[in-house]
Amino acid sequence: MGRPGKSRFQRAQRAQARLRSEREFGAVPHSFVFPRGRAGRSLGSLCRDLRRVLEPFTARNLIFLGFFPFLNLFSLSQKLFRLPGGPTLTFKVLQYSLVRDVVSALRRHRMHEQQFLHPPLLVLGNFGTPQIHVKLMAGMFQGMFPALNVHKLNLNSIRRCLLISYDAESQLLEFRHYSVQVVPVGLSRGIRKILQEKFPNLGRAEDISDLLTGNVALSESEAEPDGPQNVLELAQNCAGRGNAATRQSAVRLTEIGPRLTLQLVKVEEGLGQGNVLYHGLAPKSEEELRELLARKEQQLQVRAERRRRQELNLHTWDTGGTQVSAPGTGGTQVSAPGTRGGHR
Repeated sequence: MGRPGKSRFQRAQRAQARLRSEREFGAVPHSFVFPRGRAGRSLGSLCRDLRRVLEPFTARNLIFLGFFPFLNLFSLSQKLFRLPGGPTLTFKVLQYSLVRDVVSALRRHRMHEQQFLHPPLLVLGNFGTPQIHVKLMAGMFQGMFPALNVHKLNLNSIRRCLLISYDAESQLLEFRHYSVQVVPVGLSRGIRKILQEKFPNLGRAEDISDLLTGNVALSESEAEPDGPQNVLELAQNCAGRGNAATRQSAVRLTEIGPRLTLQLVKVEEGLGQGNVLYHGLAPKSEEELRELLARKEQQLQVRAERRRRQELNLHTWDTGGTQVSAPGTGGTQVSAPGTRGGHR
């Protein structure tokens, strides 16, 4: 019979682990994806595919009852909100392909439920330009996924990759979603066949030496696609046979969809009701942008000063002193009830 103290210790450890898990889950960004208006069959499928991309920190089985925006699909446009204070990015969806369309065009696809237990690795391409709208897009996309700590990163958690590439000339964004697979290199095709999860068919071989010597015809899909562009030395052990630390392995990407081509239309402050910071059809000049940002900064300073004076007045009212007037109120000081020399 076990000691009672050990059981209590285990329960306490499990409770602490559950609390840490809840805190970590609440600290990462979460998302909502939903269509507005009358959504057709293809638009509904695209909405579900985008939810799969954003898993696991998204509402997968969301039932839309009201307007609570984050990523909003309406007609052939897409709105990206950052809660609670904005900004709002409006994109025009020029082209899109659903997951089923991408998978049906592949000879072999790799997509399973374990890939969606971790968020995808976000890769941004050509977002280093100094334009304000490009920086806002990069910040919005990065804020949709939890930040990575390279010192604590587990390579086995990287099962998917989300690539968003920006073309400065056409001002279009390409949205691609890939499955990540790590395989050992420097091995013969027969050895790789033995190490893979699904053991090869040896019905036409007399013994296993026929597979190693190459006397058994293998699938054409086993052609070697690796090269210096995707071969690297692993820093830690990865899932899969032969993927050991300090060994050479190849990183292979297989597209699993969806696929989108987007064009930024405008950037607004707040949740779709603020000033337009950028408009793709009527772009603002640098002077207009600086003037708009200066006016916004002045408004924020006035709002912060007003809030500071209100908090000071509340504190003064509680302590029985006199209130401090806010800017634009005429400068009259009003005493709190019960004090002398004030005006009611």
